[in-house]
Amino acid sequence: MTMTEHLELVSANKSFGGWHKRYRHRSRALDCEMTFAIYLPPQAEVGRVPLLWWLSGLTCTDENFMQKAGAHRVAAELGVAILCPDTSPRGTDLPGEDDSYDFGSGAGFYVNATREPWKKHYRMYDYVAEELPSVVRQHFPVNGRESISGHSMGGHGALILALRRPGHYRSVSAFAPVVNPSECPWGQKAFSAYLGEDRGLWTQYDACELVARGASSQPLFIDQGDADDFLEEQLCPDRLETVCAEHDHPLTLRRHPGYDHSYFFIATFIEEHLRYHAERLNKR
Repeated sequence: MTMTEHLELVSANKSFGGWHKRYRHRSRALDCEMTFAIYLPPQAEVGRVPLLWWLSGLTCTDENFMQKAGAHRVAAELGVAILCPDTSPRGTDLPGEDDSYDFGSGAGFYVNATREPWKKHYRMYDYVAEELPSVVRQHFPVNGRESISGHSMGGHGALILALRRPGHYRSVSAFAPVVNPSECPWGQKAFSAYLGEDRGLWTQYDACELVARGASSQPLFIDQGDADDFLEEQLCPDRLETVCAEHDHPLTLRRHPGYDHSYFFIATFIEEHLRYHAERLNKR
């Protein structure tokens, strides 16, 4: 995206002295209109600020985290901007795109699809890794220091983006991430359709596989509720814990009794994550 291309302001809300803004733009990577949200803390009005990427989970849009997580107050205190992309292309009218919650709309899985009919639009990895960062750099007062976090499918996205791009993000964290999508029903459904049956393609989007191959030494910080309905079948944090131990990969995995998969869980611990990222974003 160049400065001459159009970025349409959808809405703007004052929040804790800063601004929560939503924008619409034409994505070249996804070949459709996309909406994203950015929280700009008060410090952004007088200088450039670091940026935290937040990737959301299945069925979510750019709105869920910004409205439910309670992150703005601490982000305003710390002087950190937050960028929330949508979770998939929208309005592409592909067959089966809107038939289930865990596939198609709201379920891009942060991969670059290689199979028809998905490969024309479902290129969320390139969108989050390349295109949207270019938009943000050109239009907003960010200083080039970035961290990344996310929830569930978005936690998977945060982990793989950080592991595949050593040194790009100052830090990475996740809430209840899908850590081994190649071996869980959500991931197998999405990967089979988007990537086909070549499991060699799957491994580049699987945190356990990336750790096993030594893709990066990026420390991982994960919170997981032990009352999460998806814990055993879909999330499988024990697998990541095992592979990190086997390969001496730095991992902090905190298990929280009684917490489920909801935004109540995220809201409870988001301040700790924001402070964790801010400490690393502000290091010279």
